[in-house]
Amino acid sequence: MTERSADWVVLGRVSGLFGVQGWVRVFSHTAPREGIARYSPLFLQRPEGWREFAVEAGRAHGEGVVLKFVGCNDRDQATALLDSEIAIRRAQLPPLAPGEYYWADLEGLRVVTLDGVELGTVDHLFATGANDVLVVHGARERLLPFVRGTVVVEIDLDARLLRVDWDPEF
Repeated sequence: MTERSADWVVLGRVSGLFGVQGWVRVFSHTAPREGIARYSPLFLQRPEGWREFAVEAGRAHGEGVVLKFVGCNDRDQATALLDSEIAIRRAQLPPLAPGEYYWADLEGLRVVTLDGVELGTVDHLFATGANDVLVVHGARERLLPFVRGTVVVEIDLDARLLRVDWDPEF
């Protein structure tokens, strides 16, 4: 891969096989999960690097997603794709309104309280019924609600910093 890792956004991975005609099961990080099928091409991490795959078809299936790639027409070809990460180029993402962020942009940001106490870095986020949650890894793991203005006070992508109103003892 010659492009910087910042040029890629991982959307999921090939997690299994589906049928005998080259379909694969996909664990998708997109919301909704079947949204991953709207991106084409997708790029799969292969031993030789990122390889482009055009999406022939895709749909929700039960709790997950199944995809069919152009040229992947049997179970043996699909088996070769197992456990591959699936990504897109950042430029393929739709533009956001001011003040909106993709989760991928928040991962890796330093998290600092208003008093300057370093809590760690954002490892990942997950959704709950009420709000999204930041998983911050530092001296210990913390779960911070992603509530703009109340908990999350400032997001500075250029400085790779997320400033929070949070008690470091909690």
